[in-house]
Amino acid sequence: MNVKTPGIAWVLFFILSLIWGSSFILIKKGLVALSAEEVASIRITAASLVLLPFALGKFNQFNKKNILPLLSAGLMGSLIPAFLFAIAQTRLPSAITGIMNSLTPFFTIIISVLFFAAKPAKRVYVGIAMGFIGTLFLILGRTSGNLSINYYALFVVAASLLYGINANIIKHYLNELKSITVASLSLVIVGPVALIYLLFFTPFMGHIQSPEVLLATGYILILGVFGTALALVLFNKMVQLTGALFAASVTYLIPLVAVSWGVLDGENISLIQVLSMVVIIVGVFIANSKRA
Repeated sequence: MNVKTPGIAWVLFFILSLIWGSSFILIKKGLVALSAEEVASIRITAASLVLLPFALGKFNQFNKKNILPLLSAGLMGSLIPAFLFAIAQTRLPSAITGIMNSLTPFFTIIISVLFFAAKPAKRVYVGIAMGFIGTLFLILGRTSGNLSINYYALFVVAASLLYGINANIIKHYLNELKSITVASLSLVIVGPVALIYLLFFTPFMGHIQSPEVLLATGYILILGVFGTALALVLFNKMVQLTGALFAASVTYLIPLVAVSWGVLDGENISLIQVLSMVVIIVGVFIANSKRA
């Protein structure tokens, strides 16, 4: 039986597409003067500080039932992907990274089938196959149009897998908590880790006075506040309203936003990469069409 998607969920869908689609260009700008580790650490630290006030008074939710799902959400929904995406973009254009993020709904389906007894229609498997074919060509494709393996694309694949796991965890184990509670508490867990890493294991404090570093830090602060803190709240709300699969389908529009920013910033997109994006998006559409 098909359940009508609430109108507010569609509003969240388009807002999240714009926010997350813009995240990759912000990471690129941050990497101009910061290391990947600094970018990820600043991003998570900023997001956790913004949401800290909302976590106050909610610490009673760190109970036996919720602690492991919240820890998983913090690690797999925020901390680890932040590092994976930043590392990937040291060698990948922001547009390509944004396109590859479209793997998230495929992994969401796979995890729901393997671990949560979901039984999707056959067309879903067709969509998944198309998605991975498109991704394979993205991994092999260069902006020159030649085929050669870019191993940094695998970091994006890993991050998308973690996002897929996280969407299922939120839906099945944290659904009774408010979205702001899930986002704030999960970030409270990983925020201190990111801050300690930033202060003591990166050169950030030694070159913070540099104008280039200050500008790059500004880009990542914007990313942390909007691309992580606000986006997590909106995403968790959408999961609770509609389910993990619809929420993960926000990656329909993320590639279009990411590619638009990339082209505006002078990135070259090859024909192979454009065709790969089309194949992935069509695959996502097929996988998310009306299911039996």
